[in-house]
Amino acid sequence: MSGLMFPTSQDIYIEINGRKLAVVEGYKAQSSQSSKYIEAFGESQPVGTISGRITHMLQLSRICVCVDVIEDNIDLYSLHNFNMVIVKPDRRIIYSGCEWVSIKESASLNDAVLENVEIIATKRMEVRS
Repeated sequence: MSGLMFPTSQDIYIEINGRKLAVVEGYKAQSSQSSKYIEAFGESQPVGTISGRITHMLQLSRICVCVDVIEDNIDLYSLHNFNMVIVKPDRRIIYSGCEWVSIKESASLNDAVLENVEIIATKRMEVRS
């Protein structure tokens, strides 16, 4: 396993206009596409398929807001149209046009961590390093 690197929480983050707002400990991503069959008169089986709209849903776990963001009083609940960036050893995956769907908080005293956040994204792009 020489040279193999795994992303850390420093490598998964939420950003707006290139500014890192929060780091994320873990994530799950699911992309779905609504495809349809092409039917032909007289055929008992579809003759093909056509692709439809693609949607992206991300589940983030343990989100920690960056210190300078806390000092600027930026509220994650008011975020709209933000990017979710995942840095891997050979590429960056950027989910853009993000909106949050749900936020679940669970924290102990003096802890600035959101436990789970679900977001939807309009676009997914990979940039090779």
